[in-house]
Amino acid sequence: MVEIFETVEGEGSRAGFPTVFIRLYGCNLRCTWCDTKYSYPPAEAEFVMTIGDIVAEASRYSSKHVCLTGGEPLLYGDRSTALIEALAATGRYTDLHIETNGAIDLTPYLERIKSPIVRYIMDYKLPDSGEEDKMITANLSKLRPQDELKFVIGSDRDFLAAKTVLETFPTAALPLFSPVWETMPPDKLVRLMLEHGLSQVKLNMQMHKIIWDPAMRGV
Repeated sequence: MVEIFETVEGEGSRAGFPTVFIRLYGCNLRCTWCDTKYSYPPAEAEFVMTIGDIVAEASRYSSKHVCLTGGEPLLYGDRSTALIEALAATGRYTDLHIETNGAIDLTPYLERIKSPIVRYIMDYKLPDSGEEDKMITANLSKLRPQDELKFVIGSDRDFLAAKTVLETFPTAALPLFSPVWETMPPDKLVRLMLEHGLSQVKLNMQMHKIIWDPAMRGV
């Protein structure tokens, strides 16, 4: 485990809702622009918890939304599934979303987890991330209308790559374009979206980085 805390959701279609964040330790990717390097080696896990302990700690908060994040929260296979099912079974939440990195096969999770409140936000890695070759493109056709497909855009090259992915691999998920602030100014990304007629894509600003210091944890 890395941390459990309550704040407002910073991005995606539910941005602004009070949400409990459960951050699991470990990731199978090393993206160049990663903003949570404390969630994987050489950093160490903050502590260890059982599934029951995690559910109990999350239940201390009043939020009806819960986000399972990392690192990569689906890294633990059956244990990840068991945690998702345990959280959904509490009946406390109206939305349980899992932030996954595109390099984990979603098939077993979609087949086993039937709760209607569970959805996936898949972060498809583009060229500037250095991890594009790890993406499982078969996931795209399996995403559902309640799911979201996030692209972190760091350059014109990334933008064109994201556009190509959407054209090549149709998906029912909502596409989100997020700017890397240091290299892709948000106003430029908006201009590119409009110039290319991407009316089905949602601009995805990270609200928590606007409200607080971008490096602050637990918010």
